[in-house]
Amino acid sequence: MQEDADFPPVLELNVGGVFYTTALSTLTKQPASLLALVFTGQAPAPPRDAKGKFFLDRDGVLFRYVLDFLRNDALVLPESFRERARLRQEAAHFRLPALEEAASRGGGGGGEGGRPQAASSAARPPGYITVGYRGSFAFGRDGLADVKFRKLSRILVCGRVALCRDVFGETLNESRDPDHGLTDRYTSRFFLKHTFIEQAFDMLQEQGFRLAGSCGSGTAGGPAAELKPGVDSEENRWNHYNEFVFVRE
Repeated sequence: MQEDADFPPVLELNVGGVFYTTALSTLTKQPASLLALVFTGQAPAPPRDAKGKFFLDRDGVLFRYVLDFLRNDALVLPESFRERARLRQEAAHFRLPALEEAASRGGGGGGEGGRPQAASSAARPPGYITVGYRGSFAFGRDGLADVKFRKLSRILVCGRVALCRDVFGETLNESRDPDHGLTDRYTSRFFLKHTFIEQAFDMLQEQGFRLAGSCGSGTAGGPAAELKPGVDSEENRWNHYNEFVFVRE
């Protein structure tokens, strides 16, 4: 067993590949929780990663809500939160019954089982969102293709920032377009953290959007131009780009 003094007052964590910095007092705030037992020496200490951070093999994205709950004694979730069931699972693992109960009854957006609750038309402002992707097909050695595999490099999202955040929630990557403080601006620089176009369509449909139009380029087909290192020439010939415009009235 370890003594409290073995842990510094400020800790660096690696939770499933996501890094956090937090206070020892935060992690030990709930005495009966698994985190408190671990970081007071009453349970075995977690291993350290290559950079010396304590490693927890849990969902790194959802751990932010665990920390927020410990810091504030309250659960606040984004309106488009869809992983309530998984958050309850994390709460159960860390032995935080109050967080598990809060995730079950409310505390933000989303409904039971991680599905979004139905919203009134007044809470759903109208607008347009454009979703685009560049794709190809997977090719093996010597140009042998297995066209069952569609390759999407990135799914782009364009539209009003608030609307995009409301629809795509935690799956929206805003790293290329930091918030400049304007609450009602437009952007064409968002992209999604996954590459499943049908998942993006499902999320739009759940929020009341319908497809208004689409367009796409044909495959390159002709001889490939000079390629970047590591780019397969056959796959490059089949590159194409598609856009889909969704509307909510």
